Amino acid sequence: MIKVEKLCKSFGSVNALDQASFEISPGSIAGFLGPNGAGKSTAMRILTGFFPASSGQAYIDGLEVHESPLEVKRRIGYLPEHVPLYEEMSVTAFLHHVCRVKGVPRRELRSETERIMEHCGLTHMSRRLLGHLSKGYRQRVGLAQALAGNPPVLILDEPTVGLDPAQIVEIRAMIRQLGKEHTVLLSTHILPEVMMTCDHVVIINRGKIVTQSSLDQLNLSGSRSLEEVFMAAISSEEHGEASAS
Repeated sequence: MIKVEKLCKSFGSVNALDQASFEISPGSIAGFLGPNGAGKSTAMRILTGFFPASSGQAYIDGLEVHESPLEVKRRIGYLPEHVPLYEEMSVTAFLHHVCRVKGVPRRELRSETERIMEHCGLTHMSRRLLGHLSKGYRQRVGLAQALAGNPPVLILDEPTVGLDPAQIVEIRAMIRQLGKEHTVLLSTHILPEVMMTCDHVVIINRGKIVTQSSLDQLNLSGSRSLEEVFMAAISSEEHGEASAS
C-alpha cells in the first residue's frame, strides 16, 4: 500500500533522505521511528505530495506520488504534528468544509461529516468552536479530517504529542481501531506507543532506513526491548559511517 524506492531529498548540501526504501503492506499499522532530524518528516511530506523528491520513487496504492499527485492525495488522510484548524469554525462546519475540499459528493456531505464525527467521538461536540476545544479534542478533529473521504492510507505525525495520559490512551485506542480499515504510517518518538499500537516498525537514521520489520520478527521479549533494537540500529549505522570515513 505504501512503497518507497531509493528515495533521496537534498536541501543544498544536506541529504535529508539517502536512498531510503521501505514497504508497508495493506492493513498494517507501521511505526516510523528515528531521532530528530533523521528524515521522517521529509519522507512523509514527499508521500503526501507536499514537495517532490530529488530522486527515487514513492507509491501510494500503486500510484507514483509525483506522476499522479491528485489521485494520490485522494487516497491519503494526513494528520500533521500541529493540526491546522480554523478556530472560529464549529466542529461540524470545519469537517463539512474538509469533506468539500476532498471532493466528497454534495449529496454525501452531511452523512460523511456525521460518520467521521461519530468515528472519532465528536458527535456531542459538533457545535463547539474549534478554538474552545481541549488539546485532546483538537487531535480528534485532526483524525476526523484525515478520515474524510475514507482514504485507504493514513499518515499520522506525532498524533499524541502534548496530550495528557488519559488522552494518549484514547488516541492510541482510536488508531488501533483505524488500523482495522486503513493502512497507517505513524511517526512517533515514543517507543512504548509503537509497542502498544503498531504491528510493523521502520527505523530511519541520517536519511537511511536502518531497520524494517514486523514486531513479531524482532522477537521482542523481556531481554530484548524495542528501545534496545532502536539504539542498536542507530548505533550500527553511525558506526558504519565512521568506519567508512
